[in-house]
Amino acid sequence: MPHDSVPAAAAPAGEAVPEDLWRLRRSIDNIDAALVHMLAERFRVTREVGVLKAVHRLPPVDSSREEAQVAKLRGMAERAGLDADFAEHFIRGVMAEVVRQHGEIARERRGA
Repeated sequence: MPHDSVPAAAAPAGEAVPEDLWRLRRSIDNIDAALVHMLAERFRVTREVGVLKAVHRLPPVDSSREEAQVAKLRGMAERAGLDADFAEHFIRGVMAEVVRQHGEIARERRGA
């Protein structure tokens, strides 16, 4: 296979994809894998938080912490050149899943 292309099957309309594009796509795949692993680790830690909240009968939502985190992450996003609205939307989605999990943990503990 020539150095500057990949198999035609990987390209639309039977055209070879330049090696630079293939290299960038591999980088994207690696970054996506890292994101998945980081999210999995984040949720592992937040599940521990959920258990502690349930044990101490704390509410699954801490609005003041969430808002402080959103503000901090918006600033980080802006400094990193990432759209702050996108970053906020993303982290609020993650937080919504954490709250859902914390509610589930609390219900399980009450039933135990």
